[in-house]
Amino acid sequence: MNIQWYPGHMTKAKRAMQEDIKLIDLIIELVDARVPMGSRNPDIDELGKGKARLVLLNKADMADEHYTDRWAEYFKAQGCHVVKVNSRSGAGLKQINSVVQEACKEKIERDRKRGILNRPVRAMVVGIPNVGKSTFINSFAGKACAKTGNKPGVTKGNQWIRLSKTLELLDTPGILWPRFEDQQAGLKLAFIGSINDEILQKDELAAELILFLWKSYPDAVKKRYQIDREMTVEGIGEAYQVLEEIARVRGCLTKGSGLDTGKAAALLLDDFRSGKLGRITLEFPEEEKKKEA
Repeated sequence: MNIQWYPGHMTKAKRAMQEDIKLIDLIIELVDARVPMGSRNPDIDELGKGKARLVLLNKADMADEHYTDRWAEYFKAQGCHVVKVNSRSGAGLKQINSVVQEACKEKIERDRKRGILNRPVRAMVVGIPNVGKSTFINSFAGKACAKTGNKPGVTKGNQWIRLSKTLELLDTPGILWPRFEDQQAGLKLAFIGSINDEILQKDELAAELILFLWKSYPDAVKKRYQIDREMTVEGIGEAYQVLEEIARVRGCLTKGSGLDTGKAAALLLDDFRSGKLGRITLEFPEEEKKKEA
């Protein structure tokens, strides 16, 4: 499966970010805790050179807690401040104000020495599509001040949001990089819903997800779909066998009583994205360190 998706408005969004970056003190980057590296845009590292950085590991309630803690250590070692959050429930959001002040203490101290008191920290909120930026801003502000939606690309233009006397946020549209050099990164983003489903083959995507889950979290699939027989899943053909088993167990049938693997694929993807398969992380910090070595 070759995954590429880069709507035209994202090019415009990147140009707007380049213009606005000089106005801000801090970059707040939301990543999906299930795919912490794959859900980052490497362009942001280049755009944000010299700016304080805060990484929010969003949807932390859906990720494997052990690995989320390891990822937090990884990002801190890169010089970022880190907070684990769940934007929808509000978990972790109370920590953010104090972490923002800590991240920007040098800027605040410079302002104080120049006689500038109480100038708010200006933070740009960035992240790829569907990672939860608008939901975070609304939860953090306590009111619906940014547009939200469960489809990628709802936020189309930048908007400033004043939260308090000490903090202003700049919301930005989600941007992906134009080409995925690592197709595994594209696959994992497709698993979590950051790629428009309409351009994907759902049964093939579900089979790829089964390949990963059977290797790293086999009990999640077995328990959810009551698959009690042992089967090896080492290739895409065997993953399709599991998909057929899910279709059989859940009664996903075509009009002629054949197995409807398309319906079973949609079921599996929905169950994964809603957390019904349990807390699952799709990539691990040890793999990233191997790439860097």
